[in-house]
Amino acid sequence: MACVEFAATLGSVLLMIVTFPLSLFWSFKVVQEYERAVIFRLGRLRTGGARGPGIFFVLPCIDSYCKVDLRTVSFDVPPQEALTKDSVTVTVDAVVYYRIRDPLNAVVKVTNYSNSTRLLAMTTLRNILGTRNLAEVLSDREAISHAMQTSLDVATDPWGVKVERVEIKDVSLPQQLQRAMAAEAEASREARAKVIAAEGEMKASRALKEAADVIQQSPAAIQLRYLQTLNNISAEKNSTIIFPLPIDLVSYFVNLKSGSEASQVI
Repeated sequence: MACVEFAATLGSVLLMIVTFPLSLFWSFKVVQEYERAVIFRLGRLRTGGARGPGIFFVLPCIDSYCKVDLRTVSFDVPPQEALTKDSVTVTVDAVVYYRIRDPLNAVVKVTNYSNSTRLLAMTTLRNILGTRNLAEVLSDREAISHAMQTSLDVATDPWGVKVERVEIKDVSLPQQLQRAMAAEAEASREARAKVIAAEGEMKASRALKEAADVIQQSPAAIQLRYLQTLNNISAEKNSTIIFPLPIDLVSYFVNLKSGSEASQVI
């Protein structure tokens, strides 16, 4: 086999010499700054690693090469319907950012690194959702993204792929569950409003009690309060003014009337 390879290589060199300078168009290749070329000679990977950026040389007929893009690539993970840990069905979609770290492994170790990474991302997303509760899925998206990135990075490392970032785009819930959560949130808000109103009433009653204690210490204070109330009513230009009478004064006349009726009966 070594003799066959040597003869094929020698023939390729002779062909390039005979067809010179036309063979330069097939022998010299160029890759961009963000690309690398993986060269195979007679089906075997050439030593020296990936070529580029710039010009590299290949022998006609026996050398073949494959370009690999080193730029960061992003793709959308299709919406995945999964069952959470607390048996709630959710639909989640995400976006994954990755790049080629090792061009040789990306070409040799896996058939299609892009498609393989997409399929692995979909499977990983469903698996991670199955280990989380609904509350964690809704409120802790960053932790889910980090766990998904770590799992993908470990799985794609033999392929020469580096997963740089994973982001959860949207979480969709069934309509019935959305209505139930909205009703629960509304009931919770109403309960908090009632508690706040009750606390306000309690504080107001305490303030009124303290004010009554202060007024009780000075008999003239109640009269001043009456006059202040009349002043506030008259400032609004009302045609009817209600003048409050002390309860003690009214009770005196009531007792006097009841006493006279009792004497008549006797």
